[in-house]
Amino acid sequence: MREIVIPIENIDPIAFFGVNDANLEVLRKYFPTLKMVARGSEIKVSGDEVLLSTFRLRVNQLAEYYHKHNNLNEEIVEVLLAGKGDSASKEQATNSDVLVYGQNGIQVRARSANQKRMVESSEKNGIVFAIGPAGTGKTYTAVALAVRALKKQEIRRIVLTRPAVEAGENLGFLPGDLKEKIDPYLRPLYDALNDMIPAEKVRKYIEDGVIEIAPLAFMRGRTLDNAFVILDEAQNTTESQLKMFLTRMGPNARFIVTGDITQIDLPRNMPSGLIKAAQILANIKGIDFIYLDSADVVRHKLVKEIIEAYEVNSNKNKETDTK
Repeated sequence: MREIVIPIENIDPIAFFGVNDANLEVLRKYFPTLKMVARGSEIKVSGDEVLLSTFRLRVNQLAEYYHKHNNLNEEIVEVLLAGKGDSASKEQATNSDVLVYGQNGIQVRARSANQKRMVESSEKNGIVFAIGPAGTGKTYTAVALAVRALKKQEIRRIVLTRPAVEAGENLGFLPGDLKEKIDPYLRPLYDALNDMIPAEKVRKYIEDGVIEIAPLAFMRGRTLDNAFVILDEAQNTTESQLKMFLTRMGPNARFIVTGDITQIDLPRNMPSGLIKAAQILANIKGIDFIYLDSADVVRHKLVKEIIEAYEVNSNKNKETDTK
């Protein structure tokens, strides 16, 4: 008889072993002659050496499934241990619409025609601009693409950035240190990440520099290589800021720039860099512009009606101005 200890790395023990060790009980059912004790983030097992080798393989398969799908329950453990797991996993993995598997196995996918165009364009172009009103899934789709690229090891890190300009407010008036002042502006990026990666793992990635979330000013002077880089709220960049950001691009980097040109918070006499970029860069091969509209709204149905109402009002004002 031999005893081994198998570490369960980067997984919440409750998520892996199940509530009240429900998943562990399924393992015990399939390996009745092995003695198992789950302690923290490891499992201690003793028994026949040949069975221990098979058991380690099965545990690694369960861990691999969890890392891919962010979900593990009794039914899934049963399927995987019964030997049907490979085909089930492949069926899910080859679902072409799924970008990543989020928390509790939720499938994150492009949900509208223009979101799908974003996905297709990102696979063909180095820089993609996604321009459209609030609620059209620009940022969420971009983050999903970045997480997918990281999981597939196409890049080494994710860099998420935003200009710290919001609705005329000034960072200096907010309480706290620099991080505490900046974090509220970056909250939507954290929220998207936490939908797709367990919060503990997000924190670990941030600590290790695999994920970086920073204001746009922190990008100056850098070369961003082997990275998936997202600039969010780009309508609030100046022409020089956006030029600075785009020229940070290093080899094996992919950029997505998102923004809503109907919600510009810059001073009135300062043109948006995003609008200028659409004019200046439109004909460069490898740069693509995707325009989203109210048909792509994935929030509450009232958001779509609000956007359309503002569009109608804006058009009326333009007609009045030309008379």
